[in-house]
Amino acid sequence: MAGVEAPCALIVMGVSGSGKSTIAEALGQRLGWRFEDGDSFHPASNVEKMKAGHPLADEDRWPWLNAIADEIARVCGRREHVIIACSALKHAYRDVLLRGRDDVRFVFLKGTKELIAERLAHRKGHFMPPELLTSQFNTLEPPEAGEHAITVSIDESVEAIVDGVVRQLRLGGARR
Repeated sequence: MAGVEAPCALIVMGVSGSGKSTIAEALGQRLGWRFEDGDSFHPASNVEKMKAGHPLADEDRWPWLNAIADEIARVCGRREHVIIACSALKHAYRDVLLRGRDDVRFVFLKGTKELIAERLAHRKGHFMPPELLTSQFNTLEPPEAGEHAITVSIDESVEAIVDGVVRQLRLGGARR
């Protein structure tokens, strides 16, 4: 891989409907890294709570975030690479995911509430109901400079967003 030393993990973050899974999967294909959807780390009780239209509280999120952090530690310990789609809405959540590591990067997918609401209205088969979008935006604490994050706008094509991420991270694999 040309460019700077690659992080062992990328966490593609943002509110529900911002395109985390789509972008993370496309990044994985572009870079040849394994993709994991952070939703698969949720305990069943969290999924049921969200399906019922109830936002998660912090005490619901800690086991989920720790499970993802454990997977990152496992992957990084094997000197492999992974891309994980995970909302990571608060600074405290990102601290849990990082566990003090400097070889993990966040990719914040930023979009307007209106654009994301429109996308959610057309999404089928996901357990997160569109009605919880307001709670997601209320919870969101955008990453700050010291958080190993880059920010990309979601109002472009998937390919353009992936190109921008790869370029900003200075990894090989950006299309010209």
